[in-house]
Amino acid sequence: MSSLITDDEISHETELVWLEDISGLDYVRQSLDRLPTRRSKPAYHRDGRMVGYALLGPKAKASPSSGTWRRRVFWVLPHDRDSEPDGLYATGAPAEAIDPRTLAPGSKGRKTERSEGGPPSSAMRELGITLPL
Repeated sequence: MSSLITDDEISHETELVWLEDISGLDYVRQSLDRLPTRRSKPAYHRDGRMVGYALLGPKAKASPSSGTWRRRVFWVLPHDRDSEPDGLYATGAPAEAIDPRTLAPGSKGRKTERSEGGPPSSAMRELGITLPL
């Protein structure tokens, strides 16, 4: 889950690689996967599709016990909003979902009004507060 990813776990990221245009995605799911390399495209073994992944710099250390690196992978499932706009996530978003426009190497990103699928609350509108869209 996004909320469980800590800054130190992604501090060695140098680049995020997107496999498709993310401008049409309100959110992507992110996870830390154990991968055999620090830079190549990872294999993908989930339902849905992988839309991106992180590359690690040369100072990133592999796990001494497994020889693998923990890297972020970004993905969507078949029932996510991009495929089923009126489905389960017409409003709200999964716990591990974040707005891809808030992502950067070493930054876990955040949820936004766009990723949550809803308009700003009336209190936010009255106060003139907007979240990134």
